[in-house]
Amino acid sequence: MAIKVHGPMMSPAVMRVVATLNEKNLDFELVPVNMQAGDHKKEPFISLNPFGQVPAFEDGDLKLFESRAITQYIAHTYADKGTQLLPNDPKKMAIMSVWMEVEAQKFDPIGSKLGFEIVIKPMLGMVTDDAVVAENEEKLGKLLDVYESRLKESKYLGGESFTLADLHHAPSLHYLMGSKVKSLFDARPHVSAWCADILGRPAWSKTLELSKQ
Repeated sequence: MAIKVHGPMMSPAVMRVVATLNEKNLDFELVPVNMQAGDHKKEPFISLNPFGQVPAFEDGDLKLFESRAITQYIAHTYADKGTQLLPNDPKKMAIMSVWMEVEAQKFDPIGSKLGFEIVIKPMLGMVTDDAVVAENEEKLGKLLDVYESRLKESKYLGGESFTLADLHHAPSLHYLMGSKVKSLFDARPHVSAWCADILGRPAWSKTLELSKQ
C-alpha cells in the first residue's frame, strides 16, 4: 500500500514530513485536507489524528500523527533509501537528538509566533501585533547566538552530516527567510550559511514545488 500524507502543503508540519519523504526518494500520495472548512476536526480525518491537527500519515496499516515522530519513523524504516538522515554512532545520535529537542522546544515556538504575525496574518488580512513581533525577535536573536556558536564547531547541528535535526528547521526557516527577520540570520555568518545549505537542497526544492500546485 502507498504512503499517504494528509494535510495542506502550506502547513510547516506537513512540509516537514514531505521533505523527509523527498530526501528518501519515496513515492507518496498527498491527500488534501480543507482546514478552512474544518475537515481536520471531523471524520474521516479525526480517526487518523484525534487531536484534529495536520499532518496525519499512513504507511500500509500503520497510522501516525505528530510530524517529528513521522519523520523519525521514515528515517529509521527507510534507512537504506536516499539520504541517510540518522547517524550510526550512538554519541552522534545523542547530539542529533539534543538539537531535535532544541528545534521543537525552543526554535519552533518562536518561529511559529513570528511566522504567524508577519507572514500568515497579512495573508489573511489580519493586523500584525508589533509587540509580539518585537518580543520574539529579541528571543530569536539570543537563540541564534547559540546556533552560531554550535555551527562554528560543525557544518550541521548534529555534526558534519545533514540529519533530521537540520531538516526539521526547514519549514520555519523558509517562511522566516522570506520576511524582515531574515536580517537576524544574515547577521550570523555560520547560521546564514547553514540556512542557505538547508534551503538549497534538491529535496526541499521538490517540496516547495508541491506546495505551488
